[in-house]
Amino acid sequence: MACSATDLASLIGPNATAAASYICGQFDTVSDNLLDTNYAIDTTYLLFSAYLVFSMQLGFAMLCAGSVRAKNTMNIMLTNVLDAAAGGLFYYLFGFAFAFGAPSNGFIGRHFFGLQGVPDASFDYSNFLYQWAFAIAAAGITSGSIAERTQFVAYLIYSSFLTGFVYPVVAHWFWSGDGWASAGRSDGNLLFGSGVIDFAGSGVVHMVGGIAGLLGALIEGPRIGRFDHSGRSIALRGHSASLVVLGTFMLWFGWYGFNPGSFNKIAVGYSTGSYYGQWSAVGRTAVTTTLAGCTAALTTLFGKRILSGHWAVTDVCNGLLGGFAAITAGCSVVEPWAAIICGFVAALVLIGCNKLADKYQLDDPLEAAQLHGGCGAWGVIFTALFATKKYVKEVYPGRPDKYYGLFMGGGFNLLGAHLVQILVITGWVSVLMGILFFTLHKLNLLRISAEDEMAGMDQTRHGGFAYYHDEDDESVKNGTMLKKIENASNV
Repeated sequence: MACSATDLASLIGPNATAAASYICGQFDTVSDNLLDTNYAIDTTYLLFSAYLVFSMQLGFAMLCAGSVRAKNTMNIMLTNVLDAAAGGLFYYLFGFAFAFGAPSNGFIGRHFFGLQGVPDASFDYSNFLYQWAFAIAAAGITSGSIAERTQFVAYLIYSSFLTGFVYPVVAHWFWSGDGWASAGRSDGNLLFGSGVIDFAGSGVVHMVGGIAGLLGALIEGPRIGRFDHSGRSIALRGHSASLVVLGTFMLWFGWYGFNPGSFNKIAVGYSTGSYYGQWSAVGRTAVTTTLAGCTAALTTLFGKRILSGHWAVTDVCNGLLGGFAAITAGCSVVEPWAAIICGFVAALVLIGCNKLADKYQLDDPLEAAQLHGGCGAWGVIFTALFATKKYVKEVYPGRPDKYYGLFMGGGFNLLGAHLVQILVITGWVSVLMGILFFTLHKLNLLRISAEDEMAGMDQTRHGGFAYYHDEDDESVKNGTMLKKIENASNV
């Protein structure tokens, strides 16, 4: 809103300069207040989204707890707490700077260490909080793959390394304005002319966490009893389907901050005075997220029924999450009907990856490598096939609009960029996390002893079990118990 006292005075008449200056001053004040309000709305939206994404840690904790045996419940719960705590410090010290510290080169950020220089015109504290919640989500994925057999010190080391360096560098490549493969690259020098459209992180978050978990599980080897001497798979079922379902619903709820929140702003109009703006894109993103997850859940339900003869609730929960992981890359740039295709294929990918895992004796208690790695990779490819021209132009303004989904008429450039993304993430994470896990293995810091594994880490490493019954309580044994009266007539 601009106002010129000189122009206004000529309209009011002679000797009206003071009045014109006053009126323009009021307009400027209103304009500044509206700008402040816009900032406040967008910051509040981002903070609320950050809180939703952080609530996914509770979902991870419940899902992990329900998916392991009761004797390891305290251990897996503690690792989830420490993913957030250690990740918070290392992302503050190094991670945020490596991911978004600008100006920088295409490989890694170079500013904002310890949040020095924040806030500025590009980043506020709310941006750090939101991105930290993403970083610890990647670490949480990995912890599920190596559950029930990993030394506690190994969790601390890998979680700090992943959130402080490995993940932030990948985030810089694809999300920073300076990243070499970012679709929002500030200088316009885009990979294959299109850049990579990984809106909320099917590749950046889910593939990173899934591949890290895959390397950890392969180097550690399966849990004792997971496969028999002939190599046949033996199910070591988690102790609580109730916790699995609770965790799944918590993750579903948090995903509405994960995907729609990745816009970072909501008060952005695509045209003046229109009912349609970024708030509409936020709503559409929530819809595509929902449809992909629902479709994947139903596909898994009937697929597992055909394969095993059971209506398996835990499998359905994993299928639902696989659909969410897949749609995360393209949630903002695809039509709702395409999200149904995404979820359907994601369920098949997860079922296929689980078959391969059993064949090659990969033991992942939460199917995290298959779910996040496999379905995340499918989501990256799906986006390159179904991204629409209109939505890409809205979400990534200033980008050439001739490259979008292959099946939508946009050519092969975006698909080529996304295949590069899959390759570089796989290579980067495999090399760094593979070296780390192998080093820990050689130093005898990775896997617990067979005796501890058989007894359970809650008892051997954490001072007791997560669940107690009266007969386990020494104070009850040595005290007085009220006993049920079997026959009232004897009283």
